[in-house]
Amino acid sequence: MKVQIRRLALVLATLALPMAVHADDREHGRVHDRGHHLPQAGSFALIGDTPYGAAREPMFDRVIKDINRNHQVRFVVHTGDIKAGSERCDDALFIHRFEQFETFDVPFILTPGDNEWTDCHRTSNGGYLPTERLARLREIFYPEAGVTTGGRKARVESQASMPGHEAYVENTLWQFAGTVMGTIHVVGSNNDLAPWSQIDPNDSYESPRADRIAEFEARQAAALAWINAIFDRATATGARGVLIAMQANPNFDLDATDRQREGFNAVLDLISTRAIAFGKPVVIAHGDSHYFRVDKPLAAATVDAGVQTIENVTRVENFGSQNVHWVEVSVDPRDENVFSFRQHIVEANRFAR
Repeated sequence: MKVQIRRLALVLATLALPMAVHADDREHGRVHDRGHHLPQAGSFALIGDTPYGAAREPMFDRVIKDINRNHQVRFVVHTGDIKAGSERCDDALFIHRFEQFETFDVPFILTPGDNEWTDCHRTSNGGYLPTERLARLREIFYPEAGVTTGGRKARVESQASMPGHEAYVENTLWQFAGTVMGTIHVVGSNNDLAPWSQIDPNDSYESPRADRIAEFEARQAAALAWINAIFDRATATGARGVLIAMQANPNFDLDATDRQREGFNAVLDLISTRAIAFGKPVVIAHGDSHYFRVDKPLAAATVDAGVQTIENVTRVENFGSQNVHWVEVSVDPRDENVFSFRQHIVEANRFAR
């Protein structure tokens, strides 16, 4: 059954002028352009897996300044992992990171990573219950459902408005330059199938904690519903392309029977099915493995039992610590490829360790 969602033109800020979200905007789910025509093309900044530790914060601050100086960038997408895997998951660090993100001049969109909640069971992270940290993460980084953070705010659609998935304020959807974009909460550590072993030595793949599996199943159901919502919106509006951002590298290169692929199979299967039917450019943006690349990693079975690359699906992975730089994603609905990618190397961060 197709997910029924409001068919509204939800548009991110695409002007150099500050754009406030007014009360009537909240009611109608829009950001107005104050009478100006929106451009036919635009770009945004893609970052993730940063900053990792206090020692690397100056590098991240330089990235922020570099993005703020680029007047082509209309918003920033961070694919999660806002802290190192060995750092504590304390409120103080979360709040500090939030304040750093607020120094972006443009709207800021974050999809969570495993480092900031799934892996917080680790002793080095404070030995937290991951679901408690996830709840706190939502309170701090998503203070108002459907409104971005960052120096300028903009209206997006939040899955919090979808019946049955109200908790997933972090899953968002918006339209930009003739495309539909969205975030889905899919994280590393096998999408939370990896055991919380450092707070519960009895938790394992063979004998999993009930609350961990319940969390995984509910969040996966929300992600699948949101993928359908994104493609439904693209089809309904005649969008030229789709971009879906998530944190995890979903192990494209592993066989679907591999345990480390288990947490991602349903998501990849649905994206593959919907992308093939959509037939136009689709981008999967993610972080996690800290390796900038642009390629075509998705494949599908053919009628003769072979395997063929899904040619309209492109993967872009952002830079990540140790390499603290950023990627500019340009969107031009007049171009048959729609999406293009340009790496921005922050000179002062080169070879910094």
